[in-house]
Amino acid sequence: MQMDTPRLRLRRFTPGDAKDFVAYRSDPEVARFQDWEFPLSLESAQRLLRSYSRSDPGAPGWFPYAIEVKADGRVAGDVAVHRQRSVQEAELGFSLARDRQGQGYATEAVEAVLRALFAGGLHTATAECDVRNERSARLLERLGFARTGQRGVFARARRERVDMLMFSLPAERWNALDGQRESGA
Repeated sequence: MQMDTPRLRLRRFTPGDAKDFVAYRSDPEVARFQDWEFPLSLESAQRLLRSYSRSDPGAPGWFPYAIEVKADGRVAGDVAVHRQRSVQEAELGFSLARDRQGQGYATEAVEAVLRALFAGGLHTATAECDVRNERSARLLERLGFARTGQRGVFARARRERVDMLMFSLPAERWNALDGQRESGA
């Protein structure tokens, strides 16, 4: 369940992560493209983290990986995986503390999760992001996701209608691109 990259450890959330979790989840700049309530209270964060600690990364439903930066042991964000009932398709979502953005952490974390999912037999990864979230769209495209469409949704937490870009990454494409990454092509 734990994954290590050169700079990051992706792992289950623990109660000790509450302070870092509250900090990035309560930042309006981080939350502006997400559909969660903010600011997040410490009590609500502790409740969420208890729930996360009971979730199973291999079962259908959401499982959030904490993104821990090895250099300082702090949680910088999360990569959430929503496995479908067939467990052969999963949706990904990610968020990162503002002071950790622009350093390649999100790309490194999402890539590690994708590598593990596809190695485990996943057929297709999907993702969505707000059309205004250009940085997330570029990250997904850099990792091999293709835009498959756009749809309007009502973001409950923001109380507004937003347009979402939809992305898909089939295993065949991931495997071809991952092989190129590893060979340095």
